[in-house]
Amino acid sequence: MADPVIFTPDRTAYIRTNTWLAAFAMATAMAVLWVIGNPYVWTGAPAGLAAVGLRAWYLASEELVATWEMTGTTLTGPGPRKVPLDQIASVNTMGSFVQIITKGGDKHLIKYQADPAATKATIERALA
Repeated sequence: MADPVIFTPDRTAYIRTNTWLAAFAMATAMAVLWVIGNPYVWTGAPAGLAAVGLRAWYLASEELVATWEMTGTTLTGPGPRKVPLDQIASVNTMGSFVQIITKGGDKHLIKYQADPAATKATIERALA
């Protein structure tokens, strides 16, 4: 049997993903304040940045150690996630995430991949 393949999260992808999330939160907060007629629309920007920045800082210790391991028959993730390769219906990419959808409809995310297309290709090769 071949050695297992380990998919580890990438710190740069984590930062990039949360930077995009912060930009979206900042714009959304400012738009909401503008719609409700608040004269201090600019306060939405630091509020959105602070909210996402605090969340990213708090979750980094968990998200950046969440690895997935693929053997010849199984994809095993953090916690109780265990997906037999023969039960995988599709593999998709979404930003820095790789989404696994099983034949039963379960969905799993391999998060913060430096090269999600390469991760997807590796999994699809194992399925062939």
